[in-house]
Amino acid sequence: MHIEDRGLISDSRLRPAGQRASAFVGLARTRQGTLFCTFQNGPKKHAPTSTVRICRSRDGGRSWQELPFLLPTTFVGIPGSLGCGEIVEVSPGRLLLIATWMDRRDPDRPLFDPVSSGILHCRQLAAWSEDEGETWGPWRELPTPGLGGCTGTGPILQWPDGTLAYPLESYKTWDDPRVVHHAARVMVSRDRGLTFSEPLLLAQHPEHQLYYWDQRLCVGAHPGEWIGLFWTHDLAAQRDLTVHRASGSITAAGFHTDTVTATSLPGQIAAPLLLADGQLLAFVVDREHPGQLTLWRSPDHGQTWADKLVVYVHDERATLSQGREHIDFGQYWDDMNKWSFGHPALRDLGDGRVLLVHYAGPPDEMGVHWIRVDVRS
Repeated sequence: MHIEDRGLISDSRLRPAGQRASAFVGLARTRQGTLFCTFQNGPKKHAPTSTVRICRSRDGGRSWQELPFLLPTTFVGIPGSLGCGEIVEVSPGRLLLIATWMDRRDPDRPLFDPVSSGILHCRQLAAWSEDEGETWGPWRELPTPGLGGCTGTGPILQWPDGTLAYPLESYKTWDDPRVVHHAARVMVSRDRGLTFSEPLLLAQHPEHQLYYWDQRLCVGAHPGEWIGLFWTHDLAAQRDLTVHRASGSITAAGFHTDTVTATSLPGQIAAPLLLADGQLLAFVVDREHPGQLTLWRSPDHGQTWADKLVVYVHDERATLSQGREHIDFGQYWDDMNKWSFGHPALRDLGDGRVLLVHYAGPPDEMGVHWIRVDVRS
């Protein structure tokens, strides 16, 4: 594997004041090869005024145009902010966008409540576009009954029969006094996004000793199959473990997940991509010093990892309180809001190359970057 080229999708230095912090990127590719990159944008990460912006490329990611349409951040009369957003082409020319919305009636509330260990009230919102993202229809909520702290976790999966799967995680809401355990979940649509199921449990540690955070899923080799990678945190040991892996299927007969097992991959968020030749890629953020983004390759669907390519090395300038060991859970959430690189995403370009995207930069000037990698060697 080798890097062919790299560049910027959104250059923070050229953006106006109040728009110089970009994070939480998503990447989609249509049947015709058009690429869409979504990212949170505002004066800082998870700002009360943050929104999702969309850039489009029609030349394989070499050049990008930011679309002028402004997604509304007020929902049912309540002021809010937008976090991650993901796009999928549900039928030729018809795009679906799903984004996590956060309640900002109290703009002074931080994302994480150190008392309850909950996060801001969230909703999952969907909108459609018929003109390649130039305009979008009104938001519609995807209900998550009985669950709190739900946030999207990576790309929307799509199988040839039109089935969609939207991955998300549930935790607890800001002022919820109950004991609530984290879980990785998925919402399934069998009508090309018109309706979605309630969130289905995908992964949760039976004794709740491990958190399978920020799952990233990709489509597997056969209809309905998927492969997932998980940033895994050990609560008792107060440390991150290696990336964990699971696989399963979503079919008319039901929903199945194999046992979650450890891999040898160091790091946190790990985005998988299964290539047509059967090789599995993983684009992984590792926050050890120095921080790195690495593209790994597996010949056996993630059981072993044969080689790697470091594509980015980061000089973290944010003031962080937590190291690798003895992690204080509340302080770790504060650090997450300060990290100034990460959130890897990737797509197959269909010619032996893949496109990687991530955010990076100084804490007050984070831009969105692309990297094109030839994976044929």
